[in-house]
Amino acid sequence: MSGELQRRDFIKGTAAAGILASTGFSCKAEESGVDSARPLRIAYYTDIHSRVEWDTPKALLKVAEAINAQNPDMVLCGGDLITDGFQAGADSLEPRWDAYFELHKKIKAPVHTIIGNHDLVGAIPEDGTEPEQDPRRVFKEKMGLDKTYRIVKQHGYVFFLLDCFEVSGGDQKYRGYINEEQQAWIKKELAEIPEDQGIIILSHMPFLSTYYQAVYGATEAMPSNRIVENSKEVLKLFRGHSLLAVLQGHIHVNEHIQWKGIHFITGGAVCAKWWRGPWHGTEEGFGMLTLTGHQVTWEYIDYGWEEKRPEGV
Repeated sequence: MSGELQRRDFIKGTAAAGILASTGFSCKAEESGVDSARPLRIAYYTDIHSRVEWDTPKALLKVAEAINAQNPDMVLCGGDLITDGFQAGADSLEPRWDAYFELHKKIKAPVHTIIGNHDLVGAIPEDGTEPEQDPRRVFKEKMGLDKTYRIVKQHGYVFFLLDCFEVSGGDQKYRGYINEEQQAWIKKELAEIPEDQGIIILSHMPFLSTYYQAVYGATEAMPSNRIVENSKEVLKLFRGHSLLAVLQGHIHVNEHIQWKGIHFITGGAVCAKWWRGPWHGTEEGFGMLTLTGHQVTWEYIDYGWEEKRPEGV
């Protein structure tokens, strides 16, 4: 672990406290409806930004090998499967999708994937193509999904896989937002889930992060295209339930914050600094999440790739 990454560990219990101190939010975490006799081991990878240059397909094969070596029970993917889909037409992106699926299909355990901003194909094209009427169309077709949000159940746990984007245009182009349709769906699903059943949220954009504070200064706020704007309101929906963790991506750092018994884990990035090497001390990698009853442990794994992207590109 690098010195810079070690310094980031202090974030877990300090800056986070000031962000949500006035929310009054808490989740029941004393009991569990899950079988604590056998841990559930989950590989979590995010921010792949697949492409075909700089030997990156070889890197993706190393990721699959490293994940398989961990022998996980299930695999979660946090989005941004390809690079630059948001501003490009669908036809030009096929080689990048092909490169991603070479990784996806070589992972032995079941893989459950959410959408990232780069996977909103043709949202605001910059290559002369017409904008997609539904920027989620290609992702849904590639993944065989009707919707970009859903529930997955495994080993007694419930996983809420969310779509956290709203295309807004302007300088930021999109914002992090869980729309009203999803909020109504969350309420409906939670009504059927026992209060003591362990729940995990998966969101590409963070619900809680101290990244901007750590990098730019203690009073720096995260812009709306870097964090879910209405995370406070969404988290309130889970009051009285056993929300254990929120798995996040988007900002390419390995960050683990614990707030009122909930683990907010930002899972680094397969591509690190967009295939240029480490990003703020986080190497190219993925994480292993272990759930034992209501106990949550996290380990970030460097899969051993050395960047080959030329300087200045």
